[in-house]
Amino acid sequence: MDPRLQQYQRNCEILAKYIPEQAVPLMARWIVDYDFKLRIRPERSTRLGDYTPPVNRENHLITVNHNLNKYAFLITLVHEVAHLVTFNEYRNQVLPHGLEWKRNFQKLMQPFLSTEVFPLEVFAALRAYMQNPAASSCTDDRLLRTLKLHDEESGTVFLERIPPGSEFLFQGNRVFVKGERLRKRFKCRELATGQVYLFNPLVEVELFREGLNGRSGAA
Repeated sequence: MDPRLQQYQRNCEILAKYIPEQAVPLMARWIVDYDFKLRIRPERSTRLGDYTPPVNRENHLITVNHNLNKYAFLITLVHEVAHLVTFNEYRNQVLPHGLEWKRNFQKLMQPFLSTEVFPLEVFAALRAYMQNPAASSCTDDRLLRTLKLHDEESGTVFLERIPPGSEFLFQGNRVFVKGERLRKRFKCRELATGQVYLFNPLVEVELFREGLNGRSGAA
């Protein structure tokens, strides 16, 4: 059997676990045609995925966090393929998320931008986001909220959804108290250190103890 066909079939088997079924054939071809390795990584708090150019004659490398739902995984993967295409065209002569990358991202996303691939609510939010895509889909509040609806139950909740004065766990082992909102972020105090940090309303946290009119006790 043709090695490229074998690779394509193996790619299909792996991708079927992570992205919508309708998107599998094209993405499997891209892995072969663009000659990149896809690695599934443990969850990283600072990024959903990343792209690394070839080093020492190795393949392009794209990584994506394993815990993303299939719609977020596909968006992140296309985002990183756009970096690959932009690198092939311009090397390091353009900004990472500049106009060249945006154009490539929009072009590459186009074949997937349909209600056959995404649920209607995700499709609508994604189509709006793609008018001017940012460095991360996490910066688009509407898209992030919509994608969150399709996450498996994880025990986490957006910070904006818990009452003021509540205690919450962040990154699994740091306990904070939710304070007042300052423009676009919430002022939160870490119990162990007394330090105050500003949190994005859409950061995912674990509710530990409700405040104000909520019920007290461990969640």
